[in-house]
Amino acid sequence: MSDAAVDALGVLRRGLAASPVLRAGVRASVGLALFSAAGKLVVPIALRQIIDRGFVGGFRATFVYSTTAIAALAIVAVTLLNRVVYLRMVRYAQDFLYDLRVRTFAHIHRLAIAHHNEAKRGVLVTRVTSDIVTLSQFAQWGAMSWIINSVTVVVVVGVLALYAWQLAVVTVVVFAPVLPAMRYLQRRQLAAYDWQRSAVASTLSEVSESVMGAAVIRAYGTQRSTRRRLHAAIDDQYRANMRAAAYFSVMFALSDLVGAVAVGTVIGVGVWWGPDWGLSSGTVVAALFLTNLLLTPIGEIGEVLDQTQAALAGWRKILDLLDEPVEVADPSSPRPLPSGPLGVEVEGVSFAYGDGPAVLADVSLSIPPGANVAVVGETGSGKTTLVKLLCRLADPTHGRVLVGGVDLREVSAKDRAGCIRLVPQDGFLFDTTLAENLRLGRADATDAEIEEALRSLGLGWWLDRLADGLATSVGERGENLSVGERQLVSLARAQLSDAGLLLLDEATSAVDPETERALSEALLRLAAGRTTVSVAHRLSTAEVADQVIVFDHGRVVEVGTHQDLVAAGGVYAGLYDSWLGNTRS
Repeated sequence: MSDAAVDALGVLRRGLAASPVLRAGVRASVGLALFSAAGKLVVPIALRQIIDRGFVGGFRATFVYSTTAIAALAIVAVTLLNRVVYLRMVRYAQDFLYDLRVRTFAHIHRLAIAHHNEAKRGVLVTRVTSDIVTLSQFAQWGAMSWIINSVTVVVVVGVLALYAWQLAVVTVVVFAPVLPAMRYLQRRQLAAYDWQRSAVASTLSEVSESVMGAAVIRAYGTQRSTRRRLHAAIDDQYRANMRAAAYFSVMFALSDLVGAVAVGTVIGVGVWWGPDWGLSSGTVVAALFLTNLLLTPIGEIGEVLDQTQAALAGWRKILDLLDEPVEVADPSSPRPLPSGPLGVEVEGVSFAYGDGPAVLADVSLSIPPGANVAVVGETGSGKTTLVKLLCRLADPTHGRVLVGGVDLREVSAKDRAGCIRLVPQDGFLFDTTLAENLRLGRADATDAEIEEALRSLGLGWWLDRLADGLATSVGERGENLSVGERQLVSLARAQLSDAGLLLLDEATSAVDPETERALSEALLRLAAGRTTVSVAHRLSTAEVADQVIVFDHGRVVEVGTHQDLVAAGGVYAGLYDSWLGNTRS
């Protein structure tokens, strides 16, 4: 068996093993296909009986008319059955696709942050869109064609052998060369479609980046280089499509050619040697119709093989994604986090993104409940990575993180989401209303509770200023709101969740002075009664913190109050002097 065939069967076995819905659908579909294939035999069987028993030796009207009537009723029944077969198979296909799309989407969100840092977002989007669409087209027609046509070929050849084994041998001999030819073409076509799926992912990634970064591209005048990269990706996809189409064009013509040769050969052999072999006229005619019945399924198999290669290439990439290990898994016996402010213990923690260098190295620190802590350091020193570990977006490579005295590996995702809240620098907003975006903090929050959360943070003035209030549409990625307003939404989400540990990635950066004052006041109110850990890009945050933790090259090099660290003249003092100089200038 060729490498391509082995690979295709391997993908099929992996897919069936990963999809119980599909396995059940295949078994049921084969059974239904047997009835459908049997129905196609009505005409040749009826013709053989009518010719041999209704015309040879005299015309028997009663037999001819009754047999014709029975055949007509059988054809009507088969037509109705085919409709049932089609609807059942489509339902199984849709159930399979629904299950696969949901599982793939959920798996992407469970992957570690290291994977998301390494993989292009366009590639991940391709897995749950373009690749599944290709598989959907195959599942709704191609898979059904394989099942029905394969069963039809086996049944027809079996009946043909029963009627006239000599003509069955002739038919098989004529069609036999198609198998090695298709195997040869399949090996190359599968490689072409694998290239095509990768090219589609690259094109989507380039399109996504060029659309999302349109403002930056125009501001820096990089339209030409951007177009050059996009055109290169499109050209690569075009060449992959043409390579796959070239193989399909050969297979399409080959099936038609062999089918015509088979019919002509059966007619010639049956007429010339049929009487010597004891074949009746009805048997020869029935054999001709049976051979003709093979043309459609074999021709469709040749056509659907093209679609099969595309589907297998996409399916393999989806299965490869599903095989990516989920590094942050929920515990089988979770432990609850205590209520109220949560203390943090980081014990000998090291971390690296994938096979890359260590971002954190043997970090140990202690944060008491209710403390306001600032984490500072140069870009790339490990500050943001620490915060991600504190809300378990990833697990340490070595060591452990305890929150409220509980190892985060022993806490369920639901409990973490309720007790630990990360407020990023630019909180992502979805294209819906302000109220629905705020409900990410607590899904069951009423409009009254949302409004109360905003007013408790001193943001009632902002809500009153919005013409549609909570019904305001924020636009795609929150484009209808300013940067500062998007950060206000992030703070309000955290207030709704009532978390005991608040993680802030400099939520007051890149805003105007008026909004910064509002954010600072909201942060003070939000931090009351909670443990707060802030990644401080601007050291005004560190000035008012209870404790400052200084990172340098993935290690904690200083811990203390702002005043003590400035007086010590170490790394923090240097950072503070540099920040003051930039502020004054």
